[in-house]
Amino acid sequence: MERKKMIEVKNLVKKYGDFTAVKGISFEVFEGEIFGLLGPNGAGKSTTLEIIETLREKTSGEITVDGFNLDENPAAIKKIIGVQLQTAGYYPNLNLVELIELFGGLYNQPVNPKELLEAFNLEDKAKAKFKALSGGQKQRFSIATTLINKPKIIFLDEPTTGLDPQARRNLWDLIKEVRAQGTTVVITTHYMDEAEILCDRCAIVDSGNIIAMDSPDALIDKLVAGGFERPKPVKQANLEDVFIHLTGKELRDS
Repeated sequence: MERKKMIEVKNLVKKYGDFTAVKGISFEVFEGEIFGLLGPNGAGKSTTLEIIETLREKTSGEITVDGFNLDENPAAIKKIIGVQLQTAGYYPNLNLVELIELFGGLYNQPVNPKELLEAFNLEDKAKAKFKALSGGQKQRFSIATTLINKPKIIFLDEPTTGLDPQARRNLWDLIKEVRAQGTTVVITTHYMDEAEILCDRCAIVDSGNIIAMDSPDALIDKLVAGGFERPKPVKQANLEDVFIHLTGKELRDS
């Protein structure tokens, strides 16, 4: 059975004057997939996402999201996607329940703030203002708000940057749960262990080009088949495993 394509990008180009940030990339994202865009700073990842999200204009190329052409029907695309906001996107004097109700009104969607906060382990922060939350709580809330309009696809731009190991792993579980409910996830990250654990497939972007694209396992197998050897034997655990084992998995947001 052929998988449904939720995103199709063909020959996408983005220029800023004489500088070409995205150089004719093409890729597809399938329904129910966690797809990663990986690459160093300035590689073109965020620019690509912002174009798909209708937040930035492309120079050329073709983009289709769930069958809607970006040039012909950007409004339809906006209705079926969820985009993770950065800190500046929240009104500082509203508490979490008020923010959820505000977004529900903007999307014209009925929403139960209590249920949404419980799903993201934030029920005890219902009356707290966004600025009073810890880093992990802010990231969980920002992902929760992407789901208010019941999107088919959500975009997460470096969702675990700056979080401690417990908060990181908790967020990984939440992202997997979001996908398990049928939502397609597109993620950017600088953490390769995160991509390896979360992503069904990933594209590695460098200097505006996709230089590799496959499942994390397949990309690793290709590297090993080419004769690559780590200079140090691989251990059965890493230092983060030690840290989690000794300090516990529970969140410490307060």
